[in-house]
Amino acid sequence: MKELYFETIGDMHDYYDLPEPENPLFSIIHTQEQANALEQCDDGIDHISLANNFYSISFKNIVAGEIIYGRTKYDCSNGTMLFVAPNQNLVFQGVAFSSESYHVAFHEDYIAGHGIRNKIKRYGFFHYNANEALHLSPKEERLTKAILANMTAEYHTNQDEFSKELILSQLDTLLRYADRFYKRQFLNREEINTTLSKKFHTILIDFFESNMMDSKGVPTVDWIANKLAITPRYLSDSLKVDTGKTAKEHIHIYLIDEAKNILLEPRMTIAETAYKLGFEYPPYFSRLFKKKVGMTPSEYREQHAAQH
Repeated sequence: MKELYFETIGDMHDYYDLPEPENPLFSIIHTQEQANALEQCDDGIDHISLANNFYSISFKNIVAGEIIYGRTKYDCSNGTMLFVAPNQNLVFQGVAFSSESYHVAFHEDYIAGHGIRNKIKRYGFFHYNANEALHLSPKEERLTKAILANMTAEYHTNQDEFSKELILSQLDTLLRYADRFYKRQFLNREEINTTLSKKFHTILIDFFESNMMDSKGVPTVDWIANKLAITPRYLSDSLKVDTGKTAKEHIHIYLIDEAKNILLEPRMTIAETAYKLGFEYPPYFSRLFKKKVGMTPSEYREQHAAQH
């Protein structure tokens, strides 16, 4: 396997024999040659492992090959967008793309001091796996290409005092639409998301019934996401759209429901209940229980005893 790591955007341009970037911290590449791509395998190499020290956004159609992230493969159809944060690793195997593609690269220093920096930190899709890419409808594809074309035109215009602000404005618009399109994708894949929700809860049930909480503690979102072969951000975002609650909230709800049952056993102390549910510190369990139920575990037990 050939491993590539680009420290700077200029390094990436040099490797692919592209013109020097107009700005060392930002570039946009628009290609229209048949079956081309920045990540296309060369020199007879079957696999390429790629990572950058900067953000990248790619728009393209895959016509051959596959992209692998961890244990999962790239799920592609129609126009596909892939958002990659710095130092994320992707593996490309025999990949070729359709005739037109865009590739945007920008360093974190380029967005420093601008409002878009904080927004990017909140966009979960920069931390999704490759198999969780954004698949555009024909209408969304046309709109996305129009924004990218405007950004490209500004990038190639003689740089002046307005250039950066105009480019960042277009980038902000692109990311806002991407956020909207992802919400649409989650809704359109309701059946897939429902299956994901069922698998999520099955893992929780198995974890508890096998008494793993005694030895491993409360299951984390990261641990469950790894079992499902997806990223924690994608899991939480998917569940949020499907159920209105994040993965962490679902874990808490499950634990509180189990706690209610255990608290009905008069021989179990509050501390023993907390430990059984995987909490290392009983006071934290009591605070969480009160936050979710509106009363402490002791008050809940007393109330239930009074009703019976």
